[in-house]
Amino acid sequence: MSSRLALTLSLSSAVLACSSPPPPAPAKPPPTPPPPAYDQVDRQAFNRTAAALFLPVFWVEDKNGDHKVDPGEIAVLYGVKPSQRSEWVSGSAFTPAFNQAYLSIARSSTAAAAGLAPEEQRRRAAILKELSQGRPTIVASDFSAASEEDRAVVTHVLKAMKLVEDLHLKQKGTFGLDAKIPADDLASRMVFYRNQGPACEAPATEQDPDCTALNTKISPKVTVYPAEIQDQKDFCQLLEKSAKDAYLDHFSVVVKEGEGFKGVPYHVAYKAEMEAVAAELDTAAGVVKSAEEALFKAYLSAAAKAFRDGSWQDADEAWSKMNVKNSKWYLRIGPDEVYWEPCQQKAGFHASFGSTNKGSLEWQGKLEPLKDEMEKEIAKLAGAPYKARKVSFALPDFMDVIMNAGDSRSASGATIGQSLPNWGKVVDEGRGRTVAMVNFYSDPDSVATLKEKARTLLCKSAMAMYTSEPGPQIMSTVLHEAAHNLGPSHDYRAGGKTDDEAFGGKLAATMEELKAQSSALYFTDWLVTKGVITADDAAKAHVRDVVWGLGHISRGMYAPSGEPKNYSQLASIQFGVLMAEKALIWNAEEMADNGTDKGCLSLDITKWPAATKKLLGLAAGVKARADKKGAEKLKKDYVDDAKMKANIHAPVAERLLRFSKESFVYAVSY
Repeated sequence: MSSRLALTLSLSSAVLACSSPPPPAPAKPPPTPPPPAYDQVDRQAFNRTAAALFLPVFWVEDKNGDHKVDPGEIAVLYGVKPSQRSEWVSGSAFTPAFNQAYLSIARSSTAAAAGLAPEEQRRRAAILKELSQGRPTIVASDFSAASEEDRAVVTHVLKAMKLVEDLHLKQKGTFGLDAKIPADDLASRMVFYRNQGPACEAPATEQDPDCTALNTKISPKVTVYPAEIQDQKDFCQLLEKSAKDAYLDHFSVVVKEGEGFKGVPYHVAYKAEMEAVAAELDTAAGVVKSAEEALFKAYLSAAAKAFRDGSWQDADEAWSKMNVKNSKWYLRIGPDEVYWEPCQQKAGFHASFGSTNKGSLEWQGKLEPLKDEMEKEIAKLAGAPYKARKVSFALPDFMDVIMNAGDSRSASGATIGQSLPNWGKVVDEGRGRTVAMVNFYSDPDSVATLKEKARTLLCKSAMAMYTSEPGPQIMSTVLHEAAHNLGPSHDYRAGGKTDDEAFGGKLAATMEELKAQSSALYFTDWLVTKGVITADDAAKAHVRDVVWGLGHISRGMYAPSGEPKNYSQLASIQFGVLMAEKALIWNAEEMADNGTDKGCLSLDITKWPAATKKLLGLAAGVKARADKKGAEKLKKDYVDDAKMKANIHAPVAERLLRFSKESFVYAVSY
């Protein structure tokens, strides 16, 4: 290039540079909108609407009574969708994300979305009705000030629980189906999360064909049985006849093999998922260094191994060694209960995690000397061929729930007591564990709602014996769970058959729960004769047990698919027998305690000892004899009877379904 040309180019560039417009001034950020007035929605409406909008925030309580939500009154829910507290609260102030969410809650309308097809509007309206029947109720735990070890334990156990939740959804055949929910349909997302699938479960909507979280017609099939046979009527009986061993094995999946069927162990059928759970449990075990938590550490390792190789009985052995005296933690993780699936044979994956509560030691001291006498009482009432055994089971431990997942997490309500394992050497030898979850239903909203429910159905004389104190209900839970270890239980054989083999899984489950709850009623008065409780304590417990039964009756006797609701059916049988014995009386012309509803229940406390004795004799007797006809007669007389439906089931459902039922949500700070 010549020097003249180079100079010309340089000068041209300089001119261009000098003549270019100056860069624009940086744009001013838009002004931050002022925070909303936080008094536009009351607390209950806030929580209901947040659920309908699939928001993971919960207004725990109005601590200062100013009717405004404050940053210190908000909890961030675990499991609804991934979220951190910092997304909603920064220091002592709400974040812009919370402010936007609050405005969405305040402006929310429950009307069906405009512009949608009529059938989609009906579906979304049904979904909102489903949600309205559940009142979000929080269980909050704070480990932010705990030791580094404890916070690490919580971190990895919660990760394992999330994996167990997904594993149970895979058992149910619902995992991933939420991807089909329209992006703007937030209420359906919450229903899917709450119900662990698209089906509606609340009493007023479970039979509604429009009520589903999916806008496509999908009927999920459980993955523990071949999908192609599940549309056949009585496919459970088909499997029982043609693949008995595979069908009765609680820890395997039944699959097609040629013209027949075979069982595949869970750890093979769900290998990848179970390996992921095992890895988190191993990590949790690795962070436990405290000598006083050696047994908890051993259980974590044994549970991890069971997820890898199916050694569930070894995990039971490790778990059975833990109790409220030797660990601060309660954890049960694995496959246990069978009520979740159509045949009620296959164990569902779940996890219950909590901290132990020393309050159980008082009840253990009261009942420990009486265990063998309690066994003899049930044996006497059950009759031949059952004979009393030497019992050695551990009496109930109390625990405060931190989190439930998988089969333990119900759409509404919660299990308040459990005795595990259900099968195997540990339970055969009376070394199982029983636990009562004592922090459920203890919040002020739940306490007040339960009393109002009782007032719609109990006469004034019965309400005079009602108490909101938790003691009577805790006692009943302790006795119920202890009774699962007494008398003819799951693995007891009559005529060479277990209860599953004699009755079939569905009826066997109902009869076992009937035996346990009838024992709770009977032993309440029995404890009065032993000087353990007073007659006044017993009367209060009986009233609370009646209210418990009313709650289950209100949910109906059968699921839409035809499966029995075990607790509802046992409650109906109990009411039928107690009414036949005049211990429980329906007064058709008397006003209930609320002064509004006509027809109410009263109790003749003097007749309860004899009536509950007869009831327990019936319940334990059919199990002792493997008397399927006797069990079916109880069901026919007191569950399916037309008069029972008209005189008890109908008014109970009508009155109690006015109230939203607790739908428990969880918040864990760590």
